[in-house]
Amino acid sequence: MLIHPEIDPIALQIGPLAIRWYGLTYLVAFILFLVLGRIRARQNILRGWKPGDLDDLLLYGILGVVLGGRIGYCLFYNTGYYLTHPLEIFYVWQGGMSFHGGLLGVIFAMWLYARRTERNFLGTMDFIAPLVPLGLASGRIGNFINAELPGRAADPSLPWAMIFPTVDKIPRHPSQLYQFALEGVLLFVILWIYALKPRALGRVSGAFLLGYGVFRIIAEFFREPDASLGFLSLGMTMGQWLCVPMILLGGWLLVRRHQ
Repeated sequence: MLIHPEIDPIALQIGPLAIRWYGLTYLVAFILFLVLGRIRARQNILRGWKPGDLDDLLLYGILGVVLGGRIGYCLFYNTGYYLTHPLEIFYVWQGGMSFHGGLLGVIFAMWLYARRTERNFLGTMDFIAPLVPLGLASGRIGNFINAELPGRAADPSLPWAMIFPTVDKIPRHPSQLYQFALEGVLLFVILWIYALKPRALGRVSGAFLLGYGVFRIIAEFFREPDASLGFLSLGMTMGQWLCVPMILLGGWLLVRRHQ
């Protein structure tokens, strides 16, 4: 049985300034976006993309991720608390980010970007979709370092069952690493290969929505539900239910653009 290494969440302390590993994983995600985006821009230069476009895309994306992720967390996972403590919505240093909220924020940000640059919205989403999964993988490493979002109880005989001492003494699935592998690495490989060939407008976006939704639902079967919500209808978690419209929309984009 494995034991979580209990890594100090603070990577570097300089006087009163604390640099946290979780913040560094966001930085890694943004760097990966730029590096992969420049590669993808060279592959799509005939479609009007160039490496110089990445700076503006990243700025819009950061705003969408941070604002959407925080607002989404407050709305989806702890509505009652933040209705009674509205000022704490802005306490981003206390943690609490939602992928689905961040996704909605990025979608809105990319709509604004496409409108400002007179680009096609779906074409913009198709361009950035393969750049996202490795950033998500980096974030899951941050979750693992912080021992947050723990997995459900596991059979002690499972070779990779792990005890998280800061949580309890129960062997658990390292669900953060499952999400790292599925929503991050595997989804990246699938999307990157799929996007190497020209695809009909919206199909790469559809593949991202469908793939992420399916992988997230699978991974959540090994992850503890959020304490503030528990299990919802049909024994599913909030994260799983939020993936249902992603799967439906992704499937619709793939089928519709295939016709």
